[in-house]
Amino acid sequence: MNAPTKISANMAAMTDALRAEAAIEPDAPVTAAPKKATQIIAIYGKGGIGKSFTLANLSYMMAQQGKKVLLIGCDPKSDTTSLLFGGRACPTILETSSKKKLAGEEVKIGDVCFKRDGVFAMELGGPEVGRGCGGRGIIHGFELIEKLGFHDWGFDYVLLDFLGDVVCGGFGLPIARDMCQKVIIVGSNDLQSLYVANNVCSAVEYFRKLGGNVGVAGIVINKDDGTGEAQAFADAVGIPVLASIPADDDIRRKSASYQIIGKPGTAWAPLFEQLATNVAEAPPQHPHPLTQDGLLGLFKASEVGRDVVLEQATLEDMCGSTAVAKPSLEVIYDNV
Repeated sequence: MNAPTKISANMAAMTDALRAEAAIEPDAPVTAAPKKATQIIAIYGKGGIGKSFTLANLSYMMAQQGKKVLLIGCDPKSDTTSLLFGGRACPTILETSSKKKLAGEEVKIGDVCFKRDGVFAMELGGPEVGRGCGGRGIIHGFELIEKLGFHDWGFDYVLLDFLGDVVCGGFGLPIARDMCQKVIIVGSNDLQSLYVANNVCSAVEYFRKLGGNVGVAGIVINKDDGTGEAQAFADAVGIPVLASIPADDDIRRKSASYQIIGKPGTAWAPLFEQLATNVAEAPPQHPHPLTQDGLLGLFKASEVGRDVVLEQATLEDMCGSTAVAKPSLEVIYDNV
């Protein structure tokens, strides 16, 4: 067998293996209620909007208020806990599980769960680029957590950090399976983040119609520049604003240096103290997602291109010259 033929055969075998893996349906995770009255809260938002920043400071403040908090990163980038641990990478559950399996060892709590000043944290992780599905990784990660005894853990709050602009089933797991009591959205005064926020509200609405119980507790406006679009969105869909974190240079510099700003006694402490209270007490709401036109209506026409007119293309446009009508080769038989 020559080299090109061998390479082609290897690629075909790899393709068949990936297709076979994708066709396997994972076992449904256990959704029984924890033995302790734990609030499980899923936080969604557009990538890069500041979920990890918000959650690191929120979980830290909750712990300083005497609450037992578990923060779980459910983003394949595995960056949820970076700020909490001063920029250090946290070994992920999926990667650790693979290594332990190859070594014939079992995964223990201390292999995947770490703590700082009363906050417990772990990262689910995700597959290598091009080698798997992030959503399936989320499902598999939760299966491993359940094997470690998730439903016996005695936390007051479990905070789940999910990427909101990925719409596959794995990332919608907490909403679809009633794994959390409520959802919190992190957004800003820009169209893309509010588009994601609206999609999250649509997902909650969809699963409620199927008998689900998860609701949206509210939105955290991050990098708030005072233009008001996120507040208008919250009013329109019927959810409260839990906190408005200003677009402040001090916050930007400290978070870029992996510093926790939500510490008691600091300048930003009152903001996160109030956020912690609001997150704990806000009841799940039944949102009313907007249509695309309704969402665009929150912004000035000049900012979102709402005054653009759709112009139909022609065959001449596509061919680059005068198109000649060709006779059809379709054969039409008369009824006999």
